[in-house]
Amino acid sequence: MSRERIAEMMQAMPLIVARRNSHVTGFLMMTTRAMNADIPIIKAMFTAYEGSADAYVYGPVCVGAEERRKGLAQAMFAELKRLQPGREGVLFIRLDNEASLRAHIRMGMKETAKFRFNGSDYLVFS
Repeated sequence: MSRERIAEMMQAMPLIVARRNSHVTGFLMMTTRAMNADIPIIKAMFTAYEGSADAYVYGPVCVGAEERRKGLAQAMFAELKRLQPGREGVLFIRLDNEASLRAHIRMGMKETAKFRFNGSDYLVFS
């Protein structure tokens, strides 16, 4: 994504940043459905699973290697739920990304659909 698009995403919805001392250790982005409706993989995701009327795009979420398996993704997700109470976040995860699949299942997200894009299989979670 371009810097401009990321800046627009940050203005439209919260960006959660985790830091340890002065180092960024993780982040979780989200955006409106409309903002990224022109991105082909986002179109494919919402074709596979429409989501609620006010659903937003969840992700990407990234956690630095030194912080993995310490609950950071879950903590950022809890903050997201606090900031967006009652709203549905929709995301896709490539089928071979086992770590992300496990993490999102642990967070209580549920698989809602599957789709294929550019030769890879994806699961949709909400």
